[in-house]
This record gives sequence, C-alpha cells and structure tokens, in this order.
Amino acid sequence: MSQIVVENLYKSFRVPVRKGGLFGSVRSFMKREYREIQALRDISFELQEGELVGYIGPNGAGKSTTVKIMSGILVPDSGRCEILGRTPWNQRKEHVRNIGVVFGQRTQLWWDVAVIESFDLLRDIYRVPLNDYRKIKDELVDVLSLDSLLTMPVRQLSLGQRMRCELAASLLHQPPVLFLDEPTIGLDAVSKIAVRDFIRKINRDRNVTVILTTHDMDDIEALCSRVMVIGKGTILFDGSIARLRNTVTPERVVKIDFLEVPRKFEYPMVSLSFFDDSHAEYRFNPETITATDIIGAISQDNQIKDFVIENPPIEEIIARMYDGFAI
Repeated sequence: MSQIVVENLYKSFRVPVRKGGLFGSVRSFMKREYREIQALRDISFELQEGELVGYIGPNGAGKSTTVKIMSGILVPDSGRCEILGRTPWNQRKEHVRNIGVVFGQRTQLWWDVAVIESFDLLRDIYRVPLNDYRKIKDELVDVLSLDSLLTMPVRQLSLGQRMRCELAASLLHQPPVLFLDEPTIGLDAVSKIAVRDFIRKINRDRNVTVILTTHDMDDIEALCSRVMVIGKGTILFDGSIARLRNTVTPERVVKIDFLEVPRKFEYPMVSLSFFDDSHAEYRFNPETITATDIIGAISQDNQIKDFVIENPPIEEIIARMYDGFAI
C-alpha cells in the first residue's frame, strides 16, 4: 500500500496586478485588479514506504506549493492527497505528528534561545515521552555533530550549523515521512556533504520516506533513486535518473588526455566539444558508435595518456528538458 497518494491536485492563486507610475498606482488603489496563477495542474504520484525521491523544477514550477499541500499548510482547489491514510488539511494535528518538514529558508527553531531549549520545546509540542526523546536526541546530536552547538542561541549559528539543527528538530518525534525543501541552499561543500550523509542514513537505517526539493543537482545524483520533474505546475517526468538521461539524450562524453599535441582532432560519428594542446572532449551516441571504437580510432593517430567516459552533467540534462517544454 502506498504511503503517499497524490491525485489530480490543482492549486491556483489570485494575485493583485500593480501598474506602474503615479496614475497607475492610484488606479490600482481605487480599483483592485487581479490575475490568476495556476500553480499546480493535475499533479498525481504515489510514494512507497522508504523511498527517497527528488522533486525538481525551476523557480515557480510548483515544488514548494506541492510540499505545503502535503504538509497541511495549503488547501488545494481540487484533488486528493493522502499521507499515511490522512488528508493533511483536514486532519492536521494527527498529520503533523507523523511528518517532519525542513524549509531551507525558514526556521522552526526559536531565534533567541539555545538550540537545546528549542529541542525541549518541540518535545513538549509533540508530546514525545521523555525516555524516547532522550534516546533520539542523543542519537541525532551524535550523528549530526551538534554537541558543541546545543547551548548556543540559534541566531549565532552559521547557516550550515543551523541546517543540521533543523534536521535534528524535524526528527525528534521520529516521523516516518520527511519533507525537505531546499535543505542545502547556501551551504558550503563540507556542510552539504554532512547533510547528504545524514539524509542517506535516516532513509537507509530508519526507512524514513523522504521527498527532497532542490536546485542542487549534486544532491539529486548523490541521494535519489527516483526523480520527479515539475514544470508549469505539471509533472513532466517520473522515473530513475538513468531513464531521465536516456529520455532526454543517450549522449555520452569521452574525455581524453594526450601525451603530446594531437596530430588529429576530427573523427566521424563523434562531436568535438572541447580541445587544447593536451586534452579533448568528444560527445557520442553509444547506439551508433562505441567508446572502444572511438578510443581505437584516436589512438591510431595520437598518443593517449588517459581517458574517461562520463554521462553529461545532470544540470545539462534538466536544462535540455526545460528547453524542450519551453519552460
């Protein structure tokens, strides 16, 4: 049985139209005009227990709106959403006890009090038994290396430190479902790795179902076995990263380092995308020519020091998809 079921969700917003200039401002004040923005159009998907899914799309695509509906913050215009058998906006108290939410640009911690005091307050809000709270708190503090941060006010934490505390706070009541909306936004490389490792660990060890929205494609490749791409409020793709690549383009990249300046660069059935005196990069379709044939042909004319075969960057794949749908 699916843990999360979303069927035919629609959500629109009415926003005021503001006209420029003094006359336009006065006219807008006297007679307010609105336009309707369709944030979600017939969104449907299902998630099984323990899935870790990337939910990606450009700004304004509808990612955060979907997460807010699943969290019970927003009510859709129409459609069905059930999480653990509950409708989020109709059964909010029961629902929020079973989900964790992290919004990268908002905090659930109290700004002027110590981190541990925020944790204690959240324990009271969620009514977590004291023994269970101590056990999970100690585990989260250890895994996320929070021991030195517990007595610091939240406002004194760096962004990376705060995000680690936010992750811990979202899991103190041990929810089976976790929504992460841009959890690595603005983080340095070390903090990103720490956050990714933790997300991977709770998904693997506790079987927590995770929906991750992010613009960082490295997060998606490092964590997600499944990815959903949304654009203009509609699901454009739902499947594995490998299938996403093949859907957009089967193209591969071969990067070659030479021992000396190559005598020849151009070869049939491959596209030269970059070259200099000691390096060249070729793009090719493995359905029409193999990497072995490419390396064999080039090695007949030049001395090869090393080579590597890669997929195109996931950012490029996503950008091509957006171009194809004119997003």
